[in-house]
Amino acid sequence: MKTLTTLSNIGDSSFTFSTGEWAKQADGSVTVSYGDTMVLATACMSKESSPGRDFFPLTVEYQERTYAMGKIPGGFFKREGRPRDKEILTCRLIDRPLRPLFPEGLTNEVQLISLVLSSDGINDPDIFAINASSCALLISNIPFSNPVGAVRVSKDDGKFVINPNYKQRDISDIDIVLVGTEEKIVMIEAALNEISEEEVLEAIKFAKPYIKQIIDAQKELQGKVGKPKKEVQLSGVNIELLNKIRETTGSKLEEAYGVSTKEEKNVFVSDIKDSLCKEFVTENSEITIDDIKAVLSKLEEEFIRRNILEKDKRPDGRGLDEIRALDCKVGSLPCTHGSAVFTRGETQSLSVVTLGTSVDEQRIESLEGEKFKKFMLHYNFPPFSVGEVKFMRGPSRRDLGHGTLAEKALTPVLPSSEDFPYTIRVVSDILESNGSSSMATTCASSLSLMDAGVPIKGAVAGIAIGLVTDKDKYKILTDIAGAEDHYGDMDFKVAGTTKGITAIQLDTKIDGLTFPMIGDTLVRAKTARLFILEKMTAAISSPREELSKYAPKIKTFSVNPEKIGAIIGPGGKTIKRLQRENNSNIEIDDETNMVSVSADTDENLQRTVNQVMNLIRDIEIGEIFEAKVEKIVNFGAFCEIAPGKSGLVHVSELADGFVKDVTEYLKEGDIVRVKVIGIDPQGKIKLSIKQAKPN
Repeated sequence: MKTLTTLSNIGDSSFTFSTGEWAKQADGSVTVSYGDTMVLATACMSKESSPGRDFFPLTVEYQERTYAMGKIPGGFFKREGRPRDKEILTCRLIDRPLRPLFPEGLTNEVQLISLVLSSDGINDPDIFAINASSCALLISNIPFSNPVGAVRVSKDDGKFVINPNYKQRDISDIDIVLVGTEEKIVMIEAALNEISEEEVLEAIKFAKPYIKQIIDAQKELQGKVGKPKKEVQLSGVNIELLNKIRETTGSKLEEAYGVSTKEEKNVFVSDIKDSLCKEFVTENSEITIDDIKAVLSKLEEEFIRRNILEKDKRPDGRGLDEIRALDCKVGSLPCTHGSAVFTRGETQSLSVVTLGTSVDEQRIESLEGEKFKKFMLHYNFPPFSVGEVKFMRGPSRRDLGHGTLAEKALTPVLPSSEDFPYTIRVVSDILESNGSSSMATTCASSLSLMDAGVPIKGAVAGIAIGLVTDKDKYKILTDIAGAEDHYGDMDFKVAGTTKGITAIQLDTKIDGLTFPMIGDTLVRAKTARLFILEKMTAAISSPREELSKYAPKIKTFSVNPEKIGAIIGPGGKTIKRLQRENNSNIEIDDETNMVSVSADTDENLQRTVNQVMNLIRDIEIGEIFEAKVEKIVNFGAFCEIAPGKSGLVHVSELADGFVKDVTEYLKEGDIVRVKVIGIDPQGKIKLSIKQAKPN
């Protein structure tokens, strides 16, 4: 039986939760409809727990079926294959707010799958997938009882808009995804155009009532069809063992965290673990090495959190608002178009810029239609960055998420295509990592763009802010390192310029943040951001005036649409010849009537541009050209003044005096100086060599 719960006043359409009709064998199944967009979300949990696991095995999948938009997949196999970037990023949007709300110690496998069944091309289904997943968990027998509501906020005509459509988002300076419980905010993902901290808080407060309204609807549906929650075995540390070794281990941890590097600390902790294993892991004991690891991790957590909350003492000895040592270098690689290395403590990003032409743009097929990207930022996290040995596969979901965050942070400061007609690819290779490598990527990429001569509007810096809480008490940490990220309660990343914020990403490990927590964090992040920007400006204060000699040369200009045919020529003959003879590339945008010419050298570029301009402009009597002799006839020679545009030099205009044989003066392929002396009504051009001679 189908059960419906409909919400009104959520954006421009009614918001509907329904269950009981589809995927009834799943533990929980919910369909969300908004306009003509429909998303099905299912939740399933394994029957048995795995007490030996030290993590919660939650997997999230999100798939956009091409049939949802009335299309057949491209490629040879004609079916959906590897998930697209947008699908992977949406998986992360679903996972990040829901994961911390499950019971601690749950080791049953839980899988959430969302399928986009119908897309109207107007509304982005990612928000609906989050809400549908939350509701599917809530009505299921899975031990999850703290639902979330997800909304997107933009601005249109100076007013906040809830769940804006694609067009509204494109023209807005604000695009924020907010996920929260009834009382707190659990996750933020934002792309902003240098927006102030105050306006970000206003957007969050604007969204809060809508979040609660969505949660109320989920609870209403649970009241109608919700299943009793299953009793499951929760894993945890061995409390008896924990109490035994707590006293003896405290001083050793104090010593371990008193060293200067992460590597030295890891050696100390490993020695502590080995010592405990020798003492407690014996043939007659039921205690395992995994028990020792779990207890030691719990003791580390207690030690770090207690020192921060009670002594304002961080693991590496910094003050709560202190940033690790910074180092900025540009021009690190000689043959690239732009490069920079940004180091913050033991986190280091090498960022490299490559400039390309319109041919290098990324073509993307999505539910909103086909589009092209001129700016790409790719993040790589090789295992050596943390001193590990692992297989190197393709980019992980984390790699994609970190790269996208830095890309969002830098997009607002990029020049327009008209001002800078290049495709830009930035690659960040993390050479060392001990916390906040995505924000190091943002800083390094900003520096490398300037080193490449990309005329960005201003430098962009990023910082990660952490949190440690105990009931109503909390401490905010600037520039969190790895241990503070692992054992702390949040990772709040904020990037921006001196003018405002360009990107935010918030993840929590608790049930969310209050408004005072968010406000305090944004203030702390602004102070840190401005400090880092000063250091970056000392390394390079503005974009270089000239591009690298290795970068392609590009020139764009508009043309009369009636002249485009002259550039292309019959069957593309003219444009192909121009490109072949000049070792260049010519791209024509039929919509904007813009021509883009690119070449490896300034000489090839200018020659191509001159020839194109000669093709499209009206020839005037008296002009002088360097022409190529195409064909010799008895009465003269046909000379090409531009590709596909020729005129006749009559025998009488070859030289002073009588000319008996044209071949005595010219041969095919010669380059000669000619003057336009006439254009007849049919457009035929008359040329003269003798009149083109200098006086």
